[in-house]
Amino acid sequence: MAITSANQLELLQTAEAVAREKLIDPALVVEAMEESLARAAKSRYGAEMDIRVSIDRKTGRATFTRVRTVVEDDELENYQAEMTVEQAKQYMDDPKVGDEFVEEVPPVEMGRIAAQSAKQVILQKVREAERDRQYEEFKDRAGTIINGIVKREEYGNVIVDVGRSEAILRRNEKIGRESYRPNDRIRCYIKDVRREARGPQIFLSRTAPEFMAELFKMEVPEIYDGIIEIKAVARDPGSRAKIAVISYDGSIDPVGACVGMRGSRVQAVVNELQGEKIDIIPWNEDQPTFLVNALQPAEVTKVVLDEDAGKIDVVVPEDQLSLAIGRRGQNVRLASQLTGLDIDIMTEAEDSERRQKEFEERTKLFMDTLDLDEFFAQLLVSEGFTNLEEVAYVELDELLVIDGVDEDTAQELQARARDILEAQAREAMEKARELGVEDSLVEFEGLSPQMILALAEDDVKSLEDFATCADWELAGGWTVVDGERVKDDGILEPFDVSLEEAQNMVMTARVMLGWVDPDDLLGSDPESTEEDAQTQEAGA
Repeated sequence: MAITSANQLELLQTAEAVAREKLIDPALVVEAMEESLARAAKSRYGAEMDIRVSIDRKTGRATFTRVRTVVEDDELENYQAEMTVEQAKQYMDDPKVGDEFVEEVPPVEMGRIAAQSAKQVILQKVREAERDRQYEEFKDRAGTIINGIVKREEYGNVIVDVGRSEAILRRNEKIGRESYRPNDRIRCYIKDVRREARGPQIFLSRTAPEFMAELFKMEVPEIYDGIIEIKAVARDPGSRAKIAVISYDGSIDPVGACVGMRGSRVQAVVNELQGEKIDIIPWNEDQPTFLVNALQPAEVTKVVLDEDAGKIDVVVPEDQLSLAIGRRGQNVRLASQLTGLDIDIMTEAEDSERRQKEFEERTKLFMDTLDLDEFFAQLLVSEGFTNLEEVAYVELDELLVIDGVDEDTAQELQARARDILEAQAREAMEKARELGVEDSLVEFEGLSPQMILALAEDDVKSLEDFATCADWELAGGWTVVDGERVKDDGILEPFDVSLEEAQNMVMTARVMLGWVDPDDLLGSDPESTEEDAQTQEAGA
């Protein structure tokens, strides 16, 4: 078939029809046709030629041209598409490097193979344009809810028709007991939209915590308007969930607004999630108070928070233990996800036993080191003293409040404590010296002899060794392994060195060694120096 023998308007009509069907720009289809015709022409005239085709957007006439570019003499490689300045003088006046000589060539006869090749080029270009259109349409809809119709199921994954594209609901993103048949209507959360070689991939989810949050936003006008905010969501998909909400209007109860009249609002969400039980909890900035709310319906007696470790101990009555833990640990697990804390639940009896053990250990410490009788040692522990340092360096008045302790007795206690601490320091330093600790580390401000010994036993014996340590190696930290937080012991953790203190000491050592310019530290955010600890978790 020759291009000249075809109805010239047929090209434009075809382009319009394809563009309308695929919802893309007709100009893209025409460009695809031009490229396909140029490829067919190259197969006729020679692949090395630079053949270009231009289709008139009004008449549909296809013009075939051959283009040759003027290049330097030593750069001439393709004689069919390039020519030197001297050669160009035959066709052009005053040619220069980079000029193009364009001449029209006769249209080609489209054989069966060439026509098939042209068709494939057009289809490929149209597909690419359609993929771009789909990606642009859905990329900004990630994080929203979409309604679709189930088309088919492939290996447990559900393919969903979402209008002008297809999306995938993976098997692990479905609520456990859900099953779908073709043409079923389905509501999902758009979790991610990616541009991939095979086209844009739209990934859906019904198990994401954000799906529940978006459902509440649809059902509760106060959330949509920003009067109520969803602060946290934790889910065991299809079984149970906890959602924390806060109201920025004192006259509106956030829990009541989410529940709705006779539970109508929350019930609509429950029905969509296949009967998933939802606990709506008031948010509180105070973590222990928020945790007490999160463990509902269990009653909590006492909460002890360890902020450095991100861990919290919760004491409950014996009859509330199973309720607080929940079936297969579900209640405490969801509360942990909601608060971002590791929760250790114990009964009042277990808490009493633990406190009694600590009391006995501290009593024995004072009896052995200060040569006190049991009664006197117990008095010190009862007043809140936990170690020798507190006894040795506390204000004298704090010792005088203890029954039976006068000024002479208090001074004697402090003298004994200081003597013991000095003896321990001397012994620790002698052992550290035997291990080969260098003066540079001994003279570093902020390290006690006991700390220096602990470092030496871990093969940190010089200021250079110390400066190469990560903050979490000194103060301890937490690593995420298989979704579980695992404790990493720090060298100086027994001495209550915080992560921030460890960061400051390591940075000071690096400055002293000239590894870091102190001017570079001015105006920096202290929290940004936590990269070592974050890298540790990311590596896990």
